[in-house]
Amino acid sequence: MKSLLPSAAGPGRILRGMDRLERAEALDGVADRVRDTVHAIPLGGGRDVLHGRWLGHPVHPLMVQVPVGTWFSAAVLDLLPGQRRAASALIGVGLAAAAPAAAAGWVDWAELQRRQMRVGLVHAAANITGVWLYTGSLVARSRGRTTLGKALGFAGLAAVSLGGAIGGHMAYRQASGANHAEAVPELVEPGWHDLGTFSALPVGQPVRRQVDDVPVVVVRESGNRVHVLADACSHMGGPLSGGTVEDGCVRCPWHGSVFRLEDGWNVRGPATAPQPAFEARVTGDRVEARLRGPAGEEAAASRDAA
Repeated sequence: MKSLLPSAAGPGRILRGMDRLERAEALDGVADRVRDTVHAIPLGGGRDVLHGRWLGHPVHPLMVQVPVGTWFSAAVLDLLPGQRRAASALIGVGLAAAAPAAAAGWVDWAELQRRQMRVGLVHAAANITGVWLYTGSLVARSRGRTTLGKALGFAGLAAVSLGGAIGGHMAYRQASGANHAEAVPELVEPGWHDLGTFSALPVGQPVRRQVDDVPVVVVRESGNRVHVLADACSHMGGPLSGGTVEDGCVRCPWHGSVFRLEDGWNVRGPATAPQPAFEARVTGDRVEARLRGPAGEEAAASRDAA
C-alpha cells in the first residue's frame, strides 16, 4: 500500500532558492531607494490607471502578454527559413510594449510588502536583462549580423522566461496583486450579526469588531448611521480599523487605499478590488450587520428596475 505520509524530501531546489530570496535583507537598501523613486514620480490619476483599478485587478499581467508573445513568436520564426524581417518586426513590437508593461509593474511593486519587494527586484532584473538582450538582437539584425541577432534573441527569451517564472511565484505563492478580501462572503453566515452596543462606538473613528470569525471595521457617523466593511484591506490585508476616516471614506494605514464607507467601493488605489460591505442597523442600543452584495450591485439593480 502506498504511503500517505508527505515526502521527506521537502521543497526542491527552486523553492528553497525562492525562500532564500524572500529573506535576502541585503536587497532592502536598493528596494527602498527604488520604491522612493517610484513614489516620487508625479503620475497623479495615472497611478490608479497603471494599478488597474479600472479593470478590477492588476493590469501588469495583461500588458506583459504583448512583449512575451511577440518575442516567443520571433523565436519560432527564427527557426524557420526566410522569416528574418518578420522576426525583427516582432522583436521591435515587443520592445515598444515592454515600456508601459514595466511602468505598471513598478507602480504595483512599490506598494508591496518587504518579502515581495525582494523577489520583485530579481523579477525586474531578469526582465531588464531580457530587454537589453532583445535590443542588442534588433541592432545586430539591422546590421546584417543575423546569427548574432538570433543568439541574442534566444538568450533574451530565456531571461524573460526566468522573469515570468519569478513573477508567477510572486502572484501565486506570495499573493502579490491578489484580492485579500475575496474569501469574506464565504466565511460569513447569512443573516444579521450582533456587533455590540451602539453607544460604545466613537463618532467618526474606525473600530474593529467580529462577524463570525471575520474582522470588520465599524464606523459610526453623526446621528444613528453606522457603516461596516471587512477590516482586511483587499490590497494587502492591512487593518482598515487602524486607518483614518474622512469624507465618507476610510483610508488603509498600510498603502493608502481609500474605500467608500457606504458600499466599500475602492475610490483610490493601489487596491483594485472593492471592500466587502455590510448592511448595518441599530436596534435599541445594539448594532447589527449582514453581508451585502458587491459594491454597486444594488445601485445597478435599482437603475434596471427603474
